[in-house]
Amino acid sequence: MADAVWALAQYRTARGVATGILADGALLAAPRTLADRTVMELLHEWDHWSEALRTIDLGALTPVDGDLVPPLTYPGKVICAGANYYDHADEMGVDRPDASADPFFFLKAPTTTIIGPSATVAVFDDARSQVDWEAELAVVIGNRCRDVDIADAVDVIAGYAVANDISDRGSFHRSNAVAAPFEWDWLAHKSQDGFCPLGPGLVPAWLVPDPQSLKIRLDVNGHVKQDSTTAQMVVSVNGLVAAASRVMTLEPGDVLLTGTPAGVGMPRNDFLRPDDVITVEIEGVGRISNKVVAK
Repeated sequence: MADAVWALAQYRTARGVATGILADGALLAAPRTLADRTVMELLHEWDHWSEALRTIDLGALTPVDGDLVPPLTYPGKVICAGANYYDHADEMGVDRPDASADPFFFLKAPTTTIIGPSATVAVFDDARSQVDWEAELAVVIGNRCRDVDIADAVDVIAGYAVANDISDRGSFHRSNAVAAPFEWDWLAHKSQDGFCPLGPGLVPAWLVPDPQSLKIRLDVNGHVKQDSTTAQMVVSVNGLVAAASRVMTLEPGDVLLTGTPAGVGMPRNDFLRPDDVITVEIEGVGRISNKVVAK
């Protein structure tokens, strides 16, 4: 079973949070050597632990019950790439992006935006808020790096997860800015509490042979909104890691969101409301599903 796709996950127990293994829809207790370590602790010694994880015997693990929590609690940084899908640029009505240009990055607050794969997303239920969805492949860093070459970027990636870059379009533009350059409020737009559902676990990189050929799909209440593939990325996963590492040091557990494909709500004036359920699925990586509630 060594080649089966599985993920490192975290789940709630009577004693706190434990590390487990998600495989074929089942939650399994991690081997004893891993059980008392958080996924973040494993990532800080990823070269050591990845060797042991490559030979894990899923058949020897015991099923357990527990609610999944975020697989990373918590990364130091959540770095996001904007406008990084060709089909998304098309729906925005902008010129086709140049793959040789530097990516556009912004940050989300890690400890307050990241929530688990089935946690609720609280939104302002008022006239101003226009809360949108963005299905994204999340890349998790496994080795500290700076100025990494694109050819070596694969060596610093620990694995992948599913993310939803929730965005409040209504809070993005400020009419009362002190000056024109400050009209765009990225903080309120991207970093409200719970605006980064993540999970269901961390799939090790060696179980995702080609991150540029994964189906990515999002639905709201069962109605498909986004249905694309990571082949539509303008800058590749490795290219994004290399570019981000030129801006700042990347550390174990850092999360890099790689952009979203066509199908967001903004072009159709289609936004989330309380009681909506958003489901994101990425081929070979997993599925998360979050209900929207009013703040």
